[in-house]
Amino acid sequence: MSLHLNARQRAMLQEMGITVWAPVPAETAAAVGLGHPGPARGAPAPTAAMPQPAAPASVRPAAPAPVRTASPASPAAAAAAPALRLHPAQALYPGADPAQVPAGLGAGWLIVTESLTPADPLGGDAGRLLDNMLRALQLHRHPRVFLAALERAGPGSDNGGTDIAAALADTVTVLGPAMVLVLGHVAARAALGRTEPLGRLRAEPHQVAGCPAVVTYDPAFLLRSQDNKAAAWADLCRALATVRTTPAARGG
Repeated sequence: MSLHLNARQRAMLQEMGITVWAPVPAETAAAVGLGHPGPARGAPAPTAAMPQPAAPASVRPAAPAPVRTASPASPAAAAAAPALRLHPAQALYPGADPAQVPAGLGAGWLIVTESLTPADPLGGDAGRLLDNMLRALQLHRHPRVFLAALERAGPGSDNGGTDIAAALADTVTVLGPAMVLVLGHVAARAALGRTEPLGRLRAEPHQVAGCPAVVTYDPAFLLRSQDNKAAAWADLCRALATVRTTPAARGG
């Protein structure tokens, strides 16, 4: 099953370094500058309704898999994790019009990731890639997309792994998102209290405070490992498919 992407979404995937092997009309490619950098952060969203990206056939929900619920980190996991600070959740696209939210995005999303610039999470190269990833899912048109940024604490700081897991659960309870998107191994350990390799965590469904959660690579890693961008896009499509097919998550 192919992804039904319009020209703008193809350009954003091109910015992520993902090649979509499907013909694109020459006049459309010229109109969006396909192959050149995608739209800058804050660029106006298109006024026409854009087709929703469909989940690849390989990630279409099949038989329900056991859902792993986040649990407090064990003493060993807490000792192995870096000392972290959790910043309050902030809206990434507060100016988006609630009346123009595309169907199928749910009541909101919470992004959890380690950020080098918590005060400006969409700044810098990693932030711009995160912005492009979210725009490819049309989440830039949703005012209830929040980011809970993790920051490594300075030397001598206490490890707050267990407290961070509890704080994230409280954040989910307050915000009521349809999906928690966990980006990177550091964020996965903090949010889920687990220490398995990221590949294993990506392959499993999770929950944080009863909310569906999907784990994938963080933008900083993807900048260093371009070959994993296609896998990250598959994870994003799986998260979107989960929102669309989970009654409790469709709420918005």
